[in-house]
Amino acid sequence: MRSRAERIRGFAIVSAIFILVVLAALGAFIVNISTSQQIGSALDVQGVRAYQAARAGLEWGLYQVQATAAYNFSYGPGPGPVGTANPNTRACPTSPTSFVPTAVTLADFTVTVDCEKAEDTINGGPTIYSITATACNQPLGGWTPATTACPNTVNPGPLYVERRVSVTF
Repeated sequence: MRSRAERIRGFAIVSAIFILVVLAALGAFIVNISTSQQIGSALDVQGVRAYQAARAGLEWGLYQVQATAAYNFSYGPGPGPVGTANPNTRACPTSPTSFVPTAVTLADFTVTVDCEKAEDTINGGPTIYSITATACNQPLGGWTPATTACPNTVNPGPLYVERRVSVTF
């Protein structure tokens, strides 16, 4: 008859292997969750940058409309006396216009600005301007910023970030 020590020999190695497998699975799970959190945080930061790039594009478009030479805010010498400029003489910039912002933190984005002008020619009412700025980090030209248009609806990739802002006045 075998002794008790001989019968339970090898039981410790089975327990140790089981514990190692469970700990390895737990470690892999934690690494996976951590990686997902890091990617999510990075995309959040990119989203804020894209929003700021879109805001820059929107302000550029507003400036282009307001700085029309014929309108020129009627603050100084121009087509007529101060305060008599017709706001309907303002003009939209060429649409769409795409550019890369000059700020270092926004250099990864391309901004596309669209401007539409709706005139009330029948009643002589005010002209309505609508400016939309779209910023994305992967324009249609590829993975690097270029002077091509946003949004990229063809093949944006898993890390694609886009923000769109608009104003109507």
